[in-house]
Parts: sequence; C-alpha cells; structure tokens
Amino acid sequence: MDFSLIFHRAKPFLAVIFMQFGLAGMDILSKVALNQGMSNYVLVVYRHAAATIVTAPLALIFDKKIRPKMTPAIFFKVLLLGLLEPVIDQNLYYLGMKHTTATFVATMVNVLPAITFVMAWILRMERVNITSRRSQAKIFGTMATVAGAMIMTLVTGPALKLFWTRGSTGSAAANVVDISLHEAILGSILITIGCFSWAAFVILQAITLKTYPAELSLTVWICLMGTLEGSALAFVMERGNSAVWAIRWDTRLLAAVYSCAHMQGVFCSGLAYYIQGMVMKERGPVFVTAFNPLCMVIVAVMSSIFLSEQMHLGRVLGTVVIVLGLYLVIWGKSKDYDSPLKVIDEKIALDVELGNTTKDCKENENTKELQQNAA
Repeated sequence: MDFSLIFHRAKPFLAVIFMQFGLAGMDILSKVALNQGMSNYVLVVYRHAAATIVTAPLALIFDKKIRPKMTPAIFFKVLLLGLLEPVIDQNLYYLGMKHTTATFVATMVNVLPAITFVMAWILRMERVNITSRRSQAKIFGTMATVAGAMIMTLVTGPALKLFWTRGSTGSAAANVVDISLHEAILGSILITIGCFSWAAFVILQAITLKTYPAELSLTVWICLMGTLEGSALAFVMERGNSAVWAIRWDTRLLAAVYSCAHMQGVFCSGLAYYIQGMVMKERGPVFVTAFNPLCMVIVAVMSSIFLSEQMHLGRVLGTVVIVLGLYLVIWGKSKDYDSPLKVIDEKIALDVELGNTTKDCKENENTKELQQNAA
C-alpha cells in the first residue's frame, strides 16, 4: 500500500475540514463582537487589513519564483474578487447574523454548494450527465443540502435539552437566545443574496488561478482590495460616526474585537482563501463548497454552549438531511476524480513533490502514455 499516495489524495479533504473548523470559530467570535455593538462594516475592514499585513511577507518569500506578471485583465478580476466576497458577501453575512443567530447563519449558507454547482455547470466547469450515477448523486446531493437548510429554517419543533445545558436554570435559562419569524425571513434574504456573491467569487477565483497560479499572492491581492473597497463602503455607511473605528478598553469588547479583527482576519480571510485556492486547483469549486455543512454542525454545538442559543429538533433533522446531501455530492465528485489517467497524474505530481528519481517519473509517464493509447 502506497501511504504517500494515500496522504497526497487525502490532503484536500484534511485542508477543507481544517478550514471549516476555523470558519466555525469565526462565526462564534463574530457574533460576540456584533452583540457588543461592533459595526459589521468595520469588522470586515479590520479583518482583511490584518490578513493583508500577515500574508504579504509570506507571499513575497514563497511565491517569488512562481508569481506571474500582473496584467490589466488579471487586476480587473482581482478587483471583482475583492468586491464579491470580502465586501458584498461578508457584509450581508454579518448583517444577517445581527438579525439572527450564529447557527442560523451557518445553516443558511448551505445553499452555497447548490448555487456553485449550478453556476459551475452553466460556465462548463462542472460536467453533468443525467444518465450518470455520479451526476445524479451531485444533483440530488445539492437538492438535499438546500432541503436540509430549509428544514432547519422553517421547521422548529420542540426545544432540545442537551446534556451540557440541562443544569441551566434561573438567569442562565432566561438568557436563552431565539429568533422571531420576521428576523428569520430578513436574515435568510440577506444571507441568500450574499451566497450568490460568494458563489460568484468561488467561480471567479477558480478562473483567475488558471492565469495567476500563485495562491498566496492572489490571497494578498484579494485581502488588500477587500480592505480598500470595504473601507470606502464603511466610510459611506458609517459617515459621521467615527467612534465605530475605535477599539475601546472594555474587556469584553476588546476581546471580541481583537479576536475577530486580528486572529480571524489572519486565519479566515488569509489562510482560508489560500486553502480554498489550493484545493480548488486540484478538486474544483464544488468540492470546496460542499464541505460548508460541516461548519454548520460545529457552530450549532459551540453556539449552544457559549452563546446560549436554543437548539430545536427541526435543526437536528435538517442537519441529518444536509449531511446526507454532503456525502452524495462528495461521492459524485470522487467518482469524477477517480479516473486511471488522473491517478497516474497524481503519481507523477507526487514524484516531483517528493523529489523522486527521473526513472520513477519516467515510468509513471510511460504508464500514462499506455493508458492514453488504450483509451
């Protein structure tokens, strides 16, 4: 058994799972900061400014030999990338979070795989054959993902007493957070519009990486453009209210602002864009977005513990449906990926990565040529 090849193939899965845990922590910390009165527009700016500062030196070092020349066409794409996700999507995301809860937001964004799948198919970045089992799996999987998200939104059901909340009485029980139908509808509209922008970002990022294959450098450009464009929006939306830019010496607010604006900015804006771009080059945009339901499960558990958010039976049922849809999509994508030629390509890439001999690479190339001739 070739363990090095197994690890090479497992890297995209491990990378996106790691990214989802980081994004789940972002949701919890962001909700704390917003509850303390922080402006969502300022939060977006601070987050991407911190990410730009930290990732820029790394890009200068590691992308020095592979960074292509910046052309007007690529720069225009970078401007759009900075507008689509850092500015439009994240501001709508945080506005939706203000009106709802961290769990609700993390649930609603699960329409993203369906939107991305449809957009990728329209742009011919995703193959669809109705008679193929793998295409049917991807179609039914994305439909199940959307259905599960809708169940979690519309079907409340009885409240669940989880083992870590059973002892909550008195003031703790009085602080349980729930949302009204009006807030749920408004929040879902804002988040859904943001998801369309996010899906467009994912598609455009995949296209941009074909002509600018330097993930770290592209990350820096996206964060920088997001900072500049987000600052312009923040100055307009928060005009006459300069106090929103200040970090006051209030312990709770300082902790929330520092965690969200700095730690999250570095991880979730910088590292997440890098991981997303790296995995997207190898597996495609649908694979990346199909793991978003995992973030929802993590947030649902963490928010019930740290934010006293109420968990209902409908959310649990929706979670089960979403996870089933997730595995259908992943199964369909894995069948796309498991062709003999791609396995040979993997071995060649792994030989280069591990510094294997020219003889090893040549043997794999010869095997690939035989496969092609046989086809």
